[in-house]
Order: sequence, then C-alpha cells, then structure tokens
Amino acid sequence: MKRGIINSILIFTMAAGVLSGCGGSKTTSFTVTCPWAPSGVAAMVSQKAAAMSTNHSDNMILVADAVKGDAATVNTWVADTKADDTKLVFAGEGLFSITSILDPSKLQFSYDDFAFVENLYSSVFVMSADASLNIKGMKDLGSYLAETDEVSVAANGATSSEAFLAASLFGSMGYGDKLKITPYSSAAEAAQAVARGETDFAISHQSQILETFEQGGVTIVCAFDGEDITEGAFAGVEGVGKYGYPYFRNRCFILARSGTKKETVAELKKLYDDILGDNEMSTWLKDTMMLEIDMMSEEEVQEHIQNVQNIVNEYYDIVVG
Repeated sequence: MKRGIINSILIFTMAAGVLSGCGGSKTTSFTVTCPWAPSGVAAMVSQKAAAMSTNHSDNMILVADAVKGDAATVNTWVADTKADDTKLVFAGEGLFSITSILDPSKLQFSYDDFAFVENLYSSVFVMSADASLNIKGMKDLGSYLAETDEVSVAANGATSSEAFLAASLFGSMGYGDKLKITPYSSAAEAAQAVARGETDFAISHQSQILETFEQGGVTIVCAFDGEDITEGAFAGVEGVGKYGYPYFRNRCFILARSGTKKETVAELKKLYDDILGDNEMSTWLKDTMMLEIDMMSEEEVQEHIQNVQNIVNEYYDIVVG
C-alpha cells in the first residue's frame, strides 16, 4: 500500500513538472530586422547580440535578420506588423531625420508607429584624408581648405549621414561651396576610396578605416563628436564639437510595433541592457567594432532625432544642391 502511494505521488509530481515545463517556461523568439547592408556595422552588432541572448534570458531569444533594404523595407514591416507581434526592427537618424525631410513620400510611417526598446550602440564617425595631403588635424584642414578650389569627400550615398556630416563641417567652416560629395554604394567602399586616391577625404565608422590608417594610407583629420577621441588607435583625434562645429553620432534604435505591451517592451529592454552590460559584448564592441555602449531614454532619442533634423535643414542646399 505504501509503495502504491509513493508511486502515485511520483507520477503526479512528474506530470506536474512536465506541465510546468511546457507552460511555465515558454520561450519566445523575436526576429530583429536590420533593413540595410547585411554586412554592415548594425547587422554585425545585431547578430552578436542575438547570439548572446540565450545567455541572458530563459524565455526570450533574439533572431537577427539582416536584409538589403531601405525605407520601403520598414514601410512593409510597419504595414505587416501588429502590436505584440514577436518582431523588432532597426531605424535611426537616416530615416527619422534625413529621409523624412529629403523625401518624406518614401516614409509611410512616423515615429509614433514604434515603441522604443533600446539604442544598440553609438558610433563616432571620423574623417580621413589622403596621406599625401599631410592633414593631421583641424588646423591643417583649415589651411588646406583656404588654398584649394574643390574638395571631394567619399560618403555612403549622396544624402547619407556621412554626407550631411561633411556638409555641416565644411559649411560651418565657410567652405561649403568647395565641397563635392562623392557617393559610394556602401560605407566600407567609401572608406577605402580615399586610400585609392579617388577622393581627398572620406567619412566613415572608425573600424572601416582602421586597417588603412595603420598601413599609412590615410591620416585621420577629425572626429564628429563633442570631444577628442581618448582611447584606441585614434586616441587624440580632435572632436569637431570643441571648435563649435555641428555633429551627431550614428545610432541604431531597436523598435517594437506601437501598442506592444509595456511589460514586453520593458523585458526586451532589460534583455538588451543585460547583453550590452556583458563583458564579452562590451569588449567586442570597443575593441573589434570601435563602438560605444550608449543606452538611451525616450527623451534622448527625440533629442538626437531633432538635432540631426536641424543639421539637415541647415545644410540641405549643400548636399542636395
């Protein structure tokens, strides 16, 4: 009798455990769409974050989906995604601050269609110069611009973040009429153009020009930030902000569909924050990608978007012509 009672208890306990395992620890996968260069910086960081997600959550898994897209990809995402869908998407100043002004008809959405989760990283762009020009800082740049008739700057596209950074720097220095933006099909290609002698300057992510810089093919003129770079291979490179020139960092916002439960958004934010706080992730971002962890609030996101919009509006004519 006792053995029968014990067996019954064991069977009941095992059944309860199975039920708990099926229903109490349900795992949900969130697909994270990066709607631009599949081999670009944002896609690489998203893939890294996704690979680490299982280390930081028992019930949420991130699945990176990098596609070669543009505003139309995000339009489709918004149209096909409802509140509480297990889908996330990237967007940044390129859409919210540049396309929204230059070609608003391309955007069938607004910021209100999204719920902000987290900013994945912060990238400080740098401007490199053909090594033969021997331009190693802002003083050298000013002297060069005063003596030349035209300057060509390689950028990732004709109306990209890099293009507007070029326009804002040369324009605010009083040389906007000398600027010629030379567009390339990718940020990496633009970064290498200056070393091939195709342009005088290039604006890129730090990681995209590092190897060429170390090989002596280019010099680094400045960083598009408020202060000088203090760490890494480009330590000591001057920030344009300390001279009073405008700038912005590249940021990539992770967004859910508007109306998604606040609890879900908060849990996703915690997952990303935990991943970004992991030593493996922070070391990889800093040493390999030359990016900074930059967690943001909703208010800071709005300030960033507005700052870039102000720059686009002020230097529109230089870029668009």
